[in-house]
Amino acid sequence: MHVGLGGWGGDWERNAIPPVAEVERVAVVDSHEPTLRRAQQALDLPDAACFTSLREALAAVEADGVLVTAPAAFHVPVALEALDAGLHVLVEKPFAPSVAEARTAVERAEERGLVLQVSQNYRAYPAPRAVRDLVAGGAIGELSVVHVDFRRWANDAPVETNRHYSFPHPLLFDMAIHHFDLLRMVTGREAVRVHATVTDPLWSRFEQEASAVLTIELTGGLVTSYRGSWVSRAPQTTWDGEWSIEGERGRIAFTGRGDRGPADDVVTLSRAGGAPEPVELPVLDLWGRSAGLRQFHRAVRGGPAPEVTGRSNLGSLAIAEAAARSVETGRFEDVEQVEAP
Repeated sequence: MHVGLGGWGGDWERNAIPPVAEVERVAVVDSHEPTLRRAQQALDLPDAACFTSLREALAAVEADGVLVTAPAAFHVPVALEALDAGLHVLVEKPFAPSVAEARTAVERAEERGLVLQVSQNYRAYPAPRAVRDLVAGGAIGELSVVHVDFRRWANDAPVETNRHYSFPHPLLFDMAIHHFDLLRMVTGREAVRVHATVTDPLWSRFEQEASAVLTIELTGGLVTSYRGSWVSRAPQTTWDGEWSIEGERGRIAFTGRGDRGPADDVVTLSRAGGAPEPVELPVLDLWGRSAGLRQFHRAVRGGPAPEVTGRSNLGSLAIAEAAARSVETGRFEDVEQVEAP
């Protein structure tokens, strides 16, 4: 069952779900009737597969799991309803507005022995997977510093028609959560504390931070500088941003998650100050959200747990939450450490 058929939910239907042959979407749910009917028409669905509440869908249709792409404030309530009905859950990022709220769903899933997966789709691209292996294999030795830059321009639409301007923490929770998650993935380390400063220009149309500069301290004393912006007129980055990872024996640079899919992923390796050399990337038959959906299917069918479980994702959400606190206090804020199950 698919809950939430707005802009991003509709994109799931068009682009993410169809490549996964193992999955059959048996019902769609959206509480906004006009949105539901537009989706019904676009997808050519019968009335028997369309519902305005998950409760109605659960009573009428049999399913194994629920895909949640509703607005972030509804992620945990919908997940809890599905879990209580005995269904597995795949939920879009950001998992929840807070670690505390996310943990309620994590604990419920663990109590019931159900899969709870978060769609951190940027992990499922060739570049970060290659970089994770290079770092873990000691290609540049002990890491010394990480730099990340993300630049996009998303400030043209009229305020009256663009919901993105009013998203809670549109940079930290809606976008940088991807980069925080990739940071944990490629370094294999957890964040300890964060300092964030908003750098929004006066002409930003966003209600909350659209651009910020962060210092993120990871375990072992590794420091990351992060600069992100939805209102940058500088050359635009891909969605991954531009990464530079320095170590005692060299440097890894990468970018990816472009508009052409894996074709935009690039990784270079420089050893001992030498020229950067391209790194061969893994070939993926599915990537992004589709790859995550296949992981979800396999986990539901008794296979290995997905790479990003609800519990494992708490560490990424905790960085965003600490960064948001730092915006308010102006101080370094500790990142909540997430316990193992």
